[in-house]
Amino acid sequence: MTAEIIVVTSGKGGVGKTTTSASLATGLAMAGKKVAVIDFDVGLRNLDLIMGCERRVVYDFVNVVHGEATLKQALIKDKRHENLFVLAASQTRDKDALTQEGVEKVLDGLSEEGFDYIVCDSPAGIEKGAHLAMYFADMAVVVVNPEVSSVRDSDRILGLLASKTRHAERADGTTVKQHLLLTRYNPSRVASGDMLSVKDVEEILGITVVGVIPESEQVLAASNSGVPVILDQASNAGHAYHDTVARILGEERALRFLEVPKKGFLQRVFGG
Repeated sequence: MTAEIIVVTSGKGGVGKTTTSASLATGLAMAGKKVAVIDFDVGLRNLDLIMGCERRVVYDFVNVVHGEATLKQALIKDKRHENLFVLAASQTRDKDALTQEGVEKVLDGLSEEGFDYIVCDSPAGIEKGAHLAMYFADMAVVVVNPEVSSVRDSDRILGLLASKTRHAERADGTTVKQHLLLTRYNPSRVASGDMLSVKDVEEILGITVVGVIPESEQVLAASNSGVPVILDQASNAGHAYHDTVARILGEERALRFLEVPKKGFLQRVFGG
């Protein structure tokens, strides 16, 4: 059985792709799947920080692509889940260090090792690294902030997913499954007209939302402490990522955290 390849992508930077890649990979591993998550952002490298394994990086993705290390040497086993592995990006190479043949070799190697899912954490935009991250994908999670500029940039990514991937080139009727993930969603700003609603974004882009991650300070706190936010049981963002993983695995779950929280009695009396 071949691994299912999921690319986490977006039109612009800073929307929460790496946070999403870390949480989706962790959530899939928590569901009993064998998962590898790969950082395609050569030169920057953030995934290992969010996964909390930056001090354990000896070999990276580029080393494997160039035959300087084996997959077994480069894969870092997550300390929390024995079926979750991280393949870090190189901080010292440039964007051209990745090749299509090399990426294919790594993905095929992971498939042969019995991985169920490979999560590809893409750089933003449409440059080479982003193209290679999406080229072999079976499923795309397009991360969008509910703002006009982010949505417009995501429209370009959806066009590339439909035309510049292996599925598109085969012309055999198969396509990359596309999902939208809204991050930093703030119901109060939606209500006041400062932010697009879920319905607005779905109508503009023409695909349905697989998850809505509420704006939350815990996301940054989790990233800074090297713990994927999906593991934070006290945060709404963590629960929203759990819901998203369940939907990716075929479960039906209603979207949560879309309404402005109702104030309790004391808040109404004393304000705040």
